Amino acid sequence: MSVIDDLIAAGRTLVDAGLSPGSSGNVSVRDGDRLLMSGTGTRLGELTVHDIAVLDARGVARSAVRPSKEVSLHVAMYERTPEHTAVVHVHSPSTVALSCLQPWADHSAVPPLTPYALMRVGQVPLLDYVPPGDPAMGDLIRDCPHPFRAALLANHGAVVGGVDLAGAVDSAIELEEACRITLLTHGMPRRLIAPDQVRALTARWGTPWSEPASVS
Repeated sequence: MSVIDDLIAAGRTLVDAGLSPGSSGNVSVRDGDRLLMSGTGTRLGELTVHDIAVLDARGVARSAVRPSKEVSLHVAMYERTPEHTAVVHVHSPSTVALSCLQPWADHSAVPPLTPYALMRVGQVPLLDYVPPGDPAMGDLIRDCPHPFRAALLANHGAVVGGVDLAGAVDSAIELEEACRITLLTHGMPRRLIAPDQVRALTARWGTPWSEPASVS
């Protein structure tokens, strides 16, 4: 399969998993010195080769297909973590819902409830609200003091990076599940994974986790 075929397949996987309703969400992959990205207004489950925009590494369009308005978000993710070659941005129900609540802690909106979220994603900071497509989102990603593979965008959704496209998609699916469980247990006396076990899991799987400065 080509890189474009992989991008089309990733879009379908996200829709099949219920993470990209309607024409929401966008995906990109870095291929050498160029970015391939779903075009503006496209439905991720119905992507074709004619829906893929080509950009340079700075996000400047190099094809007739207009990229999603979230270009700055994707470019910032690649700049922040150069080893990542794929970015997924979704408006999935549970990530959007959790992004509308106060975060569990400064470093992560998602508490350590399941080992799978810690193994696949690690901590998930909540970034401040800016309107969709605002280039300021790129600055928020670059300036976030907490290491992350995935972040919630306040009142908006989630962005996830990965070393490859399959990994980014899998992490986005795991993040949606972690947010769903967080919402299901909201307001209840939770049993969190113990801090020493959190550290052991994230160290073993190489996922980011910081000691909380404050927990709500």
